[in-house]
Amino acid sequence: VQLQASGGGLIHAGDSLRLSCAASRRPFSVDIMAWFRQAPGKEREFVSAIAWGDGRTHYANFVQDRFTISRDKAKTTVYLQMNNLKLEDTAVYYCATDQLPADPTSFATTSDEYDYWGQGTQVTVSS
Repeated sequence: VQLQASGGGLIHAGDSLRLSCAASRRPFSVDIMAWFRQAPGKEREFVSAIAWGDGRTHYANFVQDRFTISRDKAKTTVYLQMNNLKLEDTAVYYCATDQLPADPTSFATTSDEYDYWGQGTQVTVSS
């Protein structure tokens, strides 16, 4: 599967942005779709994930109810709505899929557990 991330940009602190991740084919119902991010000089970190089949979601603690992940099955697209963005949210955001996970009831939060990655989209938050 190929993933195409889009929607990044340069915005001011406090603004909102919606990222999109389009999959080249329909994910399997047990697949997990996720967003990670990587800031300069830092390791890639988990942001949020959604179970493609039933829509269960999981978030990193730092999201603090500011971000919402969702999916549109008809468009085979996953979204990340980001509100009240902060300077520290500046990063390249990547979408990824954990295809046919060993345990579909849980969410993987480390990048090595994900099989396919999009190219990343830059989000820059300025003061």
